[in-house]
Amino acid sequence: MVLFGTIVNGLCIFVGTIIGLFFTKIPERYKETVMHGVGLTVMLIGLQMAFKTENIVIVLLSLLLGAVIGEAMRLEDKLEGIGRSLERKFTKPDEKSTIAQGFITASLIFVIGALAVIGALDSGLRNDHEILITKAIIDGFISLVLTTTLGVGVIFSIVPVVLYEGSIALLATQINQWIPKSMLDMLINEVTAAGGLMIVAIGLNILKITKIRVANLLPGLIVVGLIVFVLRGIQ
Repeated sequence: MVLFGTIVNGLCIFVGTIIGLFFTKIPERYKETVMHGVGLTVMLIGLQMAFKTENIVIVLLSLLLGAVIGEAMRLEDKLEGIGRSLERKFTKPDEKSTIAQGFITASLIFVIGALAVIGALDSGLRNDHEILITKAIIDGFISLVLTTTLGVGVIFSIVPVVLYEGSIALLATQINQWIPKSMLDMLINEVTAAGGLMIVAIGLNILKITKIRVANLLPGLIVVGLIVFVLRGIQ
């Protein structure tokens, strides 16, 4: 079932939000330690994916060119700007309700990131839902924590998450009709590897070891496809 991982992701956010409603305060030390565990797990996932590359030059070029494109487009800044503008639009200073804020904040966290893109591609291309299920567990915990401070609005983030991941997964199922199998296998390996390094970056950010602008690296996933297409065309 192509949408299995997407559905599990939505359900985990739902469950996490419901559980979060029963907690008014989680001690900071618990949050910190659990998030450290999450960060380490995310890094392990990324490394396992990164080692699948069969051509490190493709991964290197895709990240370098993707970074240049992403920085030129200022993707990270634009995404943060959208978040801030949505908060100003939907949340009034004198309004006690945090439904809009919870929805916006959670949606940005769950939708934007390499895990959502790579996981949905894996679901559609290989019917492999491991990445999305892992993301679902992470999102479930994060939704629990967010709900304790932002309220029930977090639950509405399920809609954009399911639409976004589901659309990518369904589109990915049709790719094999347009691309030869040999090229598709190469594309999957290198996209997985490049995306894996981005996931490692997410893990480093969660651990607060560094602050990598991962959104600015996302064009690298498209660059991988272009490089693979050129190489296979030359061969």
